Amino acid sequence: MVIRVVKIFLVITLALWGLAGASGNLQNWGETVGSVQAVTTMVTFEGGATRWQATSNPVIVWSGAIFIAGSKLLMGLMCALGAARMLAALRAEPASFNAAKTIALAGAGIAVIMLFGGFIVIAESWYELWRSQSELGGALDAAFRYAGMIALIAIFVGMRDD
Repeated sequence: MVIRVVKIFLVITLALWGLAGASGNLQNWGETVGSVQAVTTMVTFEGGATRWQATSNPVIVWSGAIFIAGSKLLMGLMCALGAARMLAALRAEPASFNAAKTIALAGAGIAVIMLFGGFIVIAESWYELWRSQSELGGALDAAFRYAGMIALIAIFVGMRDD
């Protein structure tokens, strides 16, 4: 029972991270778009803006910003719903509790996809953000840290309850 409660609280923290992050992105929409544009224009490191993949295309910039905020919002809502389902199945047989985790685990997966796919694959690899000293220690380190923690929590929560 204690492990189930810990899993529920961990999922609640994931929901809070997603909802707080989405809220911050939406409340500071100009900064969100500006940050994505700084990545796609590759202006944060010398010579980046002249690279062939550098772009200020508003469709790409806004798609990136919407992807980030939307993923956090969807993840937060899915984890909140998952936590509620897990709480409702707290005293149920193991199969019911395990089934209640599914939506929360899918939400965590969305966050890892956004963090790894968006920040590591697209920003760091495609837009060469690894060259930017200002972002290497900031956004990329945070994305790696968040993705790792979320994945670790998902692995623990996903472990079968007997």
